[in-house]
Amino acid sequence: MSAVEAKLAELGLSLPEVVPPLAAYQPAVRSGRYVFTAGQLPMVDGKLPLTGKVGAEVTPEEAKDLARTCALNALAAVKSVAGDLDRVARVVKVVGFVASAADFTGQPAVLNGASELLGEVLGDKGVHARSAVGVAVLPLDAPVEVEIQVELTEA
Repeated sequence: MSAVEAKLAELGLSLPEVVPPLAAYQPAVRSGRYVFTAGQLPMVDGKLPLTGKVGAEVTPEEAKDLARTCALNALAAVKSVAGDLDRVARVVKVVGFVASAADFTGQPAVLNGASELLGEVLGDKGVHARSAVGVAVLPLDAPVEVEIQVELTEA
């Protein structure tokens, strides 16, 4: 077990299976020392636990937990191409999308779920730049979607 996966276990978490693509793309691709994930939905066992807009059908607190799940799914996608999460030198960028009710402006707080998970699991390597974007709708009516970019150590 890698040190990162041991940290996940210590937090009561484990890496899920990589979420299969919903269309014509790969869950993650590697280019040199960088891994770019596709947008990861908060899928759990192949299903979305909640659907709808944040600030309407989904509370900000629920959405923050879903963003955490998205980040966990993103780490699984990274591992699928990197082979070992201990090769992560740092998370470079996180981009999060929040399906938002018209008057909802708390996207940054929702995306803290993803950012905080990455920090808990990777420590200083999890500190990153981030964008939090409110959108009208996401695939499958998901409340949140997160993509990450990571730099790997030399092999």
